[in-house]
Amino acid sequence: MTTGGEQRDQRMFDTILVPTDGSPGSERAFEAAVALARTHDATVHVLSVVDKHGPTDDWDYDGDSPAAAFIESQADHVDSEGLSVASAVREGVVHDAVLDYADENAIDLIVMGTHGRTGVRRFLLGSVTEKIVRLADVPVLSVKADAEPGTISFDDILLPTDGSSGAEAAIEPTGTLASETDATVHLVSVVDTRSLGVDVGSSVIVDELESVATDAIGDASDRLAELGVGTIETAITHGTPYRAILDAIEDADADLVVIGTHGRTGIDRYLLGSVAEKLVRTSPIPVMTVRASDAGEEQ
Repeated sequence: MTTGGEQRDQRMFDTILVPTDGSPGSERAFEAAVALARTHDATVHVLSVVDKHGPTDDWDYDGDSPAAAFIESQADHVDSEGLSVASAVREGVVHDAVLDYADENAIDLIVMGTHGRTGVRRFLLGSVTEKIVRLADVPVLSVKADAEPGTISFDDILLPTDGSSGAEAAIEPTGTLASETDATVHLVSVVDTRSLGVDVGSSVIVDELESVATDAIGDASDRLAELGVGTIETAITHGTPYRAILDAIEDADADLVVIGTHGRTGIDRYLLGSVAEKLVRTSPIPVMTVRASDAGEEQ
């Protein structure tokens, strides 16, 4: 855990980036970005990238850039009145262009659409979201293309934790969101019993794992309270982490999952193994992934 002297300032979502290819996934991402922008008085940047190395879709616009045309097309069903919304076009390798734009414009959050249940490699713009989730220095919010329009809310946030540096990275963004919206944060830690045998009820190993889970829940709860979160619910469950978290989503009627990742080591080093990857692929609700800083990563 980070000590009090090492704590960073609480991150605010003042600038939000939505990469778009004009797809339904982009539309749902824009809706989520606008919902967050209203809460945080943020500027929404809409970016389209012309990929020189692949085919580009035909854009339905006349005179304006694809990003500007996309913003205009959303005006009828996404109320962005009063918000600062900017458009931009870049050319190059798509994920590099998105990450470069985020860095150059001090973006606090990237919001991207996904294509239903077809997996991480069928995200918006091919495998771009996968690469951005792995490499972005800021949180990435993935929103499914088949989400119901106009239903984006963040009243109940699920935060899985195992006490690792990756899990710790997700606490601050969760606290930022929840304190601004008076959301309830549902903390869950999963005791992974997959490889412990049949009779694990009285196992010393399970007791030790439960102790670790209890400590992780307690530490995260204390930090969230410091960040101004008023309502925190906690639970320790047993089973396969990925399935247990999906069950927790349903039990909490959660609107959002926030989960941490580990440094630059790629998607296979997510919190709880490959759980975050699976959640981004199949979660019925939006998933925010937060990459742990390189300095805080354990070797």
